[in-house]
Amino acid sequence: MSPPRSAAQKTAAKDEVIQIRAPRQAKVLFGQAAALRGQKLSEFMLDCAYRQAEATLLDQRTFFVDEEAHARFLALLDAPPAISTDAVRRLQRKAPWEA
Repeated sequence: MSPPRSAAQKTAAKDEVIQIRAPRQAKVLFGQAAALRGQKLSEFMLDCAYRQAEATLLDQRTFFVDEEAHARFLALLDAPPAISTDAVRRLQRKAPWEA
């Protein structure tokens, strides 16, 4: 099932065209997934692309903090925690495929 859409999304005019070329296998896969959701292929692809675009943008957001929080953040970056002996031991052991 697709995510809930806002009223603006539901009533927005569809006046732009996006064209893509894809391998036949991809089109078949997308078509099967769209059918499972009860959507047209174009609706399914637009929903998926929209969600991925939002996730990409949210992943790159800038966060603003006051001067005190910024100073604490910089102090944490300048003084990372000491590496535990357990972590050192794990990093030094051979991987199972190297043993």
